Amino acid sequence: MPYLHGAPGPQAHPVPQDARTIHSSGQSFEQLRQGSLQTGSLFEDVDFPANNTSLFYSERPQVPFEWKRPGEIVEKPEFILGGATRTDICQGELGDCWLLAAIASLTLNEKALARVVAQDQNFGPGYAGIFHFQFWQHSEWLDVVIDDRLPTFRGRLVFLHSADHREFWSALLEKAYAKLNGSYEALKGGSTLEAMEDFTGGVAETFLTREAPQDFYAILGKALKRGSLLGCSMDIRNAAESEARTPFGLIKGHAYTITGLDQVDFRGQKIELIRVRNPWGQVEWNGPWSDSSPEWQSVGLADQKRLCHAALDDGEFWMAFQDFRAHFDKVEVCNLSPDALQEDALHRWEVAVHQGSWVRGSTAGGCRNFLDTFWTNPQIKLSLTEKDEGQEECTLLVALMQKDRRKLKRFGADMLTIGYAIYQSPSKDGHLDKDFFRYHASLARSKTFINLREVSDRFQLPPGEYVLVPSTFEPHQEADFCLRIFSEKKAISRDLDGTVDIDLPEPSQPKPPEQETEEEQQFRALFQRIAGKDMEVTAEELEYVLNAVLQKRKDLKFKKLSLISCRNIISLMDTSGNGKLEFSEFRVFWDRLKQWINLFIQFDVDKSGTMSSYELRTALRAAGFQLSSRLLQLIVLRYANEGLQLDLDDFLNCLVRLENASRVFQALRMKNKDFIHLNINEFINLTMNI
Repeated sequence: MPYLHGAPGPQAHPVPQDARTIHSSGQSFEQLRQGSLQTGSLFEDVDFPANNTSLFYSERPQVPFEWKRPGEIVEKPEFILGGATRTDICQGELGDCWLLAAIASLTLNEKALARVVAQDQNFGPGYAGIFHFQFWQHSEWLDVVIDDRLPTFRGRLVFLHSADHREFWSALLEKAYAKLNGSYEALKGGSTLEAMEDFTGGVAETFLTREAPQDFYAILGKALKRGSLLGCSMDIRNAAESEARTPFGLIKGHAYTITGLDQVDFRGQKIELIRVRNPWGQVEWNGPWSDSSPEWQSVGLADQKRLCHAALDDGEFWMAFQDFRAHFDKVEVCNLSPDALQEDALHRWEVAVHQGSWVRGSTAGGCRNFLDTFWTNPQIKLSLTEKDEGQEECTLLVALMQKDRRKLKRFGADMLTIGYAIYQSPSKDGHLDKDFFRYHASLARSKTFINLREVSDRFQLPPGEYVLVPSTFEPHQEADFCLRIFSEKKAISRDLDGTVDIDLPEPSQPKPPEQETEEEQQFRALFQRIAGKDMEVTAEELEYVLNAVLQKRKDLKFKKLSLISCRNIISLMDTSGNGKLEFSEFRVFWDRLKQWINLFIQFDVDKSGTMSSYELRTALRAAGFQLSSRLLQLIVLRYANEGLQLDLDDFLNCLVRLENASRVFQALRMKNKDFIHLNINEFINLTMNI
């Protein structure tokens, strides 16, 4: 039974009807096109100008490139000529074979191709020098608009081009993808799966050929039937092997596309064949079943025609599947739905998407090897309530993607090593602390931590409550991430550190003088001596009083409280509005201040006079503040030093500002008898601006 690629299966990955416009003008492709037609001028994209900034960020072009429109390169340019096919993809001078392999695979799925490449674009009536393409990014589709000026040298395209020089859809697609990622140079080096996902919004799966299941051939055939995109490659052991040619004509470290499977009768035996394409458009396998190999002489003309066999150096070739497994190390499959290729049944999948960040000092805790900080990573609560049909467990596919790393390459960013772990959730709710992870092992985890854009794995878990912890391998590494959770039955998921309400106790009333301790009486005497008869102090006087009292504590190591902290204290406690603090007002604050100082001492583990920013969440919770990860990240950025430490002054200043904001919230509650649920943006604005 042939496994040549046909029409995609019925279970296409669902996509939104409209893509989001991202041009800086805020105008859609059609609005920009009409604007150019009305002015009679060809569109020029200010977001991706025709100069060196769009080409490279770390080097200068070795030759003088000239940007030309297709009509300046050939007489009668065509957007698509005779259909968009895999032979339209020929690699240029850019090391983006991974992208070209994905584009070649995309052409095998007409429905997916039509989503990325709008077919009604052309150089005929209505031409205005503007084109657009759609890409999937982090669970949404984006519409990327470009002008059609392309880099050339001596009148020929420098980068991706079609075998027919009159056709330009593939070159324009490469330009749009370069714009999406910041430059052409950003496309150097990558994984075919990365582009495949951006073309489909699909789900990635990787097979190592030497560890693949026995029915691997059938699995690949099923993937092609379902419209999946498939790529393959050979590993390299060192940099010297990169793009080295083997004696059989294969290129190491190079991305290839799998374009078909079939079987032929050969000397009384069924031979399993696989068709592979080199995006260079040349350089092919020269072993058995290659274009000019003697094996084809034993195959009938009808079979040769059915397999489109031709002795052309076009980059595409057949090879025996057993030779394929012996020479290629890895096969990457991008499925349009999460259905397992090992199963025949197709399912309707539920998907939940979580967007988050690892921020140094607050939520970048690293993997479980770093227990002291691992618990500070974002945590997602997952409730699996329904078993799969006819099963005792729930099928789950978890895909963790780090965002925009290719776009950030110009700033020195590389792919981080990422992964995740899944734990049985305890009965209590809320962000799990260090002790939980100290005494509980994970129930499931990603197969490995790896420096790819996305890590995905399939699990089967019994119904229950779980906590999923995505992380980088090393702590203190920053990135945004997108976490997708696919399940056959609806699963309920939520961030354990989402927006929460803050409910502080009412401020305590000051004690009468006869009930004060000896320390408090000494403090009153000092306060009265500094303030004078009116018993009011300015911020400068308060700074002197607090530092004089706190420096007498032998269990507290600190430099000194700042004038800014004292001004914030007065702002918090000054009920008269005169910019000074009365003793009665300060006495209300004094008990709270002692509590905060004791917390600081508790979390200053090494008695250095500072506390780790990773302990801030627990310290603030003990002080009555349970904050979202987003707000915690902002606080750490504002108050922690470069070593991710907070001294006493930073800690107190932070708490004073938070309590000031909480007073505003309580005032809002008084105005509304119903309990007010404040969103994170209101809380951040009030906290940071009051």
